[in-house]
Amino acid sequence: MERQIEESVSARPQAIPPEVRPVDLANRVTPQQSCPTCAAAASAAASAKPSWIYAIGNIEARFPNLAIEKEYAQVVGRGDTRGLTDKQALHTVLAKPENRYLARRVCWVMTIEGLETYLLYPRDPADLSLLVEAVRESPSPTDLDIVIGSQGPNAPPDICNGLQIPIVVFDQVYSLDRDTLVRAIPKPEKLSAEEFAPAAAELFDRIMQMADNAGATDEHRALNYLAVRYPAVYSTVSAAFARNASLESIDVLTSPLAGTRNIVEVVFSFRDRTTDVVDKFFTRVDVTDEFPFLVTKMSSYFDR
Repeated sequence: MERQIEESVSARPQAIPPEVRPVDLANRVTPQQSCPTCAAAASAAASAKPSWIYAIGNIEARFPNLAIEKEYAQVVGRGDTRGLTDKQALHTVLAKPENRYLARRVCWVMTIEGLETYLLYPRDPADLSLLVEAVRESPSPTDLDIVIGSQGPNAPPDICNGLQIPIVVFDQVYSLDRDTLVRAIPKPEKLSAEEFAPAAAELFDRIMQMADNAGATDEHRALNYLAVRYPAVYSTVSAAFARNASLESIDVLTSPLAGTRNIVEVVFSFRDRTTDVVDKFFTRVDVTDEFPFLVTKMSSYFDR
């Protein structure tokens, strides 16, 4: 089931590198923007322990200064963009190989719940195309971008028109929309599509709307991973709704089995609407490294 949902999220092969090096912002920031403070910020980030990010939000292209904005306007003026919306024109211009220099110079900002959260840079320059693809020609409110990478220091004010938010060097970006994700989740045999789809959509929305979910803490990284990679959480919630139970809470606890690994337990609590009895189910997720993974499949949970 995991493979089915992964393939729906991105057609790009999901190759996990055998070794993830510390953030090297010096090789990512300074070629695009020249500033006296970037080298110091990059050096501090490279020597620090990586802070992993597994965030779900939206990616936007912004102009870092007036010069880049005017250069873009000249490129648009020379091209044939008749009949295109502003978003379509932006995507068309940035996607052309001859305009790749503009894609390297614009600011790639990730917003979460409408708030500017991260400034994105690819660890591999070839992955710049993932950012370009995130600029939809026809955007909708349900569009989602998933960013996996490592967080560095806040951007200097001269990087992106005074915007001082954390820099994230990413290794993977997925672009999709919520409806496509829900449709790709395998439906339990005992439930109809009319019962399952609303339950899956409600669970996804609740995870996304949890307070301050920037995908930077172990708790939120585990939740975001489960939301896009583990269909069983949706099956569990929809089955609870079918037996007349409400989703009361989602709690993330440190697992007593962690040992040398950083493992958390994600506990889903359901309250029966008739008897008021609470049932709990949980799954374990390893969030030690950049890419979280499942340790224990969904099963019944008993308070210790």
